Amino acid sequence: MGVTTHRVPLRSLLFVPGSRTDWLPKAEAAGADAAILDLEDAVPEDGKTAAREAVAGAVDRSVAGAANGAVSGAEDREAAGTSGPMRLLVRINALDRATGWQGADDLRAVARPGLYGIVLPKVSGPEDVTTADRLLAWCEREHGLPEGHFALLPLLETARGLREAYAIGRAATRIAHLGAVTAPGGDVERAIGYRWSPEGEETRELRARALLDARAADRPHPVAGLWADVADLAGLRRFAEQNRALGYEGMAVIHPSHVPVVNEVFAPDAEELARCGRLIAAVERAQAEGAGAVLFEGRMVDEAMAATARHTLARHGGG
Repeated sequence: MGVTTHRVPLRSLLFVPGSRTDWLPKAEAAGADAAILDLEDAVPEDGKTAAREAVAGAVDRSVAGAANGAVSGAEDREAAGTSGPMRLLVRINALDRATGWQGADDLRAVARPGLYGIVLPKVSGPEDVTTADRLLAWCEREHGLPEGHFALLPLLETARGLREAYAIGRAATRIAHLGAVTAPGGDVERAIGYRWSPEGEETRELRARALLDARAADRPHPVAGLWADVADLAGLRRFAEQNRALGYEGMAVIHPSHVPVVNEVFAPDAEELARCGRLIAAVERAQAEGAGAVLFEGRMVDEAMAATARHTLARHGGG
């Protein structure tokens, strides 16, 4: 199972074509908590080898950049509890014979110091995760990295994968950011047969179920997505708020303009944090006076609500 390195919540995970690593500064400038360099769908077949080499080079350069203090957007990430430079992930090709085992070649090429994690596509069951987990453990040993250094983000893009989300989440402790990533016309729509609408009602239950499985499997920072309409920022905000209300902690996005909106939705504002502080103080005063519950700003609150408020403050630098 391995040992999981400490993971932080990721509000925004911006897809960047693996053939356009020169776009990474734009992702950093937009404030993305993570960039996903895509070697799968975003790269044509005849360009995959060159893209793999370019991505490996970008991972190496990220180590040097971090050492030199190139951490644009770090203050925003620090305030949101997502400290440090932008994380780099790579979506590899599927780990199966149909791709000529391109995914295994991708993984070995890019799993090196500087990489935060691997995004694994077309996951159908826990056996796919087990294979990736073993390959990543081998790469960690090869590079002298601690066990669990690389995160693993399985994409639930098949009907079986969505049905087996709990087992997939339990298959490797290096999984931190599991969830349902739905989009119009994509793999999930084809697999399930839903008809996409801007309101997202047809996938709400799907996303909620995947989230419950992720939480039950003890995966700490679930992420959702995607919003495909680049210009519709109002629609993006509604969809992000819906995912946040369900309990997700971040979203995958496809354009730099989406990053600030998603970051704002998934980070508490100053008033929310201040309210958490007031709530904790009110409950602690009540407890000191021998009461278990107290009326606070029109609602009854008790230790359970105070524990949630402490959790929020601890994650976002307020306690």
